[in-house]
Amino acid sequence: MSRALELYRSLPRYLTTRTLSGRLPSLAAAAATTTAPLRLSDRPAPSRPGPDWVTIRPRLSGICGSDLATITGQSSFYFASLVSMPFVPGHEIVADTQTDVTLCDDTQLPAGSRVVVDPVLGCAARGLPACAGCAAGHTSRCDRITSGHLSPGLQTGYCADTGGGWSRALVVHRSQLHPVPADLPDERAVLVEPLACAVHTALRARPADGDRVLIIGAGAVGLFTLLALRAYTKAGPVTVVAKHRRQVELARRFGADEILPPASAVGGVRRGTRALRLDPEVGPPYLLGGVDVAIDCAGSASSLSTALRTTRAGGRVVLSGVPTGSVDLTPLWFRELELVGTYASSIGTDDRTDFDRALELAATAPLDGIVSATYPLDRWRDALDHALAAGRLGAVKVAFDLMTP
Repeated sequence: MSRALELYRSLPRYLTTRTLSGRLPSLAAAAATTTAPLRLSDRPAPSRPGPDWVTIRPRLSGICGSDLATITGQSSFYFASLVSMPFVPGHEIVADTQTDVTLCDDTQLPAGSRVVVDPVLGCAARGLPACAGCAAGHTSRCDRITSGHLSPGLQTGYCADTGGGWSRALVVHRSQLHPVPADLPDERAVLVEPLACAVHTALRARPADGDRVLIIGAGAVGLFTLLALRAYTKAGPVTVVAKHRRQVELARRFGADEILPPASAVGGVRRGTRALRLDPEVGPPYLLGGVDVAIDCAGSASSLSTALRTTRAGGRVVLSGVPTGSVDLTPLWFRELELVGTYASSIGTDDRTDFDRALELAATAPLDGIVSATYPLDRWRDALDHALAAGRLGAVKVAFDLMTP
């Protein structure tokens, strides 16, 4: 048997949690830990679906914003067909292999090797011929994440058959594994998956040399995107919209040129770009002119609205945070903006994957203290409460410590 925190199907609990956390965000933590269909259970460890699968034991597993949106009922119903229940959340994982495994590049890993997990359950994991997306190296665009010999699940952590990181054991396909260098601490290794997503976002944003970039949101997603932009693009001035003091400090450490509070975002971008500000009779202000690229790393209606209203005509708006709420798309139409989605990470077509670059960032970036707190699985209510209040409490990443009894 394996101890795990699992999300199960209960429409009454789901609707109650969604209603409470939606109407009163201050109640989100209480709803997540009291009314959400979430339970700590002893369940059989997942069986390996085939010979190319291996059982791993997590050491640390992060709590992601998408996990919190799912638990509090704020994620879109769009995802309902892309998951299978009950599932064990957790896709930001550093773990030990429990048996020997040969990776897809023929690297031999003995039992007990530390690994991080690319959670996307694409064609290779599902035992299927590569779809167009996977064949091109764009595994995040896989068309078959509900097919093959696995139950539906866009990622590890959303599939009933594989288990997830919030457990003592799960199974992963060998194509998902990346070895962890011996000198990389667990507290940095657990950040590799969100760093890979940030690298993917930075490369999808495609800022030209010297382009002005606006990052909206300075939680883990926004801060890691800032790191990736500085490391792997030639973006010019980068402005970060940050809400809390600790976020401001970290944005400065990670290379932001300017940091603005949310209420001053439009005015700050106007000053920096000499754009013309317009104030409609109804609705928030917007700019004629603005930044070249805006990246929404918060995923709220207000953050996407700010991105659309502060980007110059013909510019690019990148949606990185998991979207919630509706927004007026008139600026997208009127200013002929390019709206770009970015999800998970990619293996690419060159000799370096997003995970390769993320491992590099994990080793070299100023990430000490970014894992703000760890909790044993038995204290899952405290962990979720901390993660839901992370910004206010000065935390960036909260994780489960699966090595603690």
